[in-house]
Amino acid sequence: MKILGIESSCDETSIAIVEDGKKVYSNIISTQIDIHKKYGGVVPEIASRHHIQNISYVFYECLEKANISMDDIDYIAVTNRPGLIGSLLVGLTFAKGLALKYDKPLIPINHIEGHIYSTFIENDVKLPAITIVASGGHTSIYHMDENHNLNLMGETLDDAIGEAYDKVARIIGLEYPGGPVIEKYAKDGNYNIDIPIPNIKGYDLSFSGIKTYVTNYINKLNMKNESYNINDIAKSFQCTAVEHLKQKAISAVLSTNAKSLAIAGGVSANTYLREVLYSSSELKDVDIVFPKKMEYCTDNGAMIAACAYYVLKHTKNTENSLEFDATSTKEFHRN
Repeated sequence: MKILGIESSCDETSIAIVEDGKKVYSNIISTQIDIHKKYGGVVPEIASRHHIQNISYVFYECLEKANISMDDIDYIAVTNRPGLIGSLLVGLTFAKGLALKYDKPLIPINHIEGHIYSTFIENDVKLPAITIVASGGHTSIYHMDENHNLNLMGETLDDAIGEAYDKVARIIGLEYPGGPVIEKYAKDGNYNIDIPIPNIKGYDLSFSGIKTYVTNYINKLNMKNESYNINDIAKSFQCTAVEHLKQKAISAVLSTNAKSLAIAGGVSANTYLREVLYSSSELKDVDIVFPKKMEYCTDNGAMIAACAYYVLKHTKNTENSLEFDATSTKEFHRN
């Protein structure tokens, strides 16, 4: 089953062709990072405008690289939630146009669920599993059972972990996006700032307090005209944020007897996070799975196509019409 996946929920325009949720024929990503960098974050209106400019080119490049025609495509899948509403509408409108033109069934996909299935591409994820989506817009913990049903166990009560990285980077004068640059500076730093790890009940998380502690720490030093070491701040922040996420991951795995821990989203590309989880003694009996390639960590069409395959395989109530719309909400609920 070949599925064409379209992703445009934020600032990446991406279209991919994936067969049976595993084999990726092409995964074209047009990123806007350099465009939004000068603003210190994604500007929704600008993002939408560039999606409009890029999406046709990305589509034709996807087909050309895969050496596949639309006649070979069985389904079209598109992200319709959650995300920036203007960005979502560009991808959704384009997908509906393709579905009409080529007479293909169209499948709406939840962006977060798409990230979860990015770990299934070229990987074998043993179920039941704990799946964590850690990105600039989301930080959530889910339990996936043997039938691929997802249950939201916990989520951030404020900032997403990637959002905290971006904000801390801005505070200490580093560029956007904050994740890669914080990780770079942290490699030469020392963990010598005692940032409290949030004490949140259950499986929920909080990263706003960690960010605020760094902000107050720097403001106090500035008031005293004292200098600070950016490397040490980056290291201390990263260690604290990752430790908080690790503790929640361990708690979720141990309480559910999960066979796998799958981590997806932009922050899953973080080398330090990977090292911490791989080296955890509490997780030694669990398969730890990250997206096979770094391009699957960021927003991408391959994860949307892969997700659609599993949605079709494991559910009976898939919408097969053009009546659905885009929405900014994620629509996951706790049992």
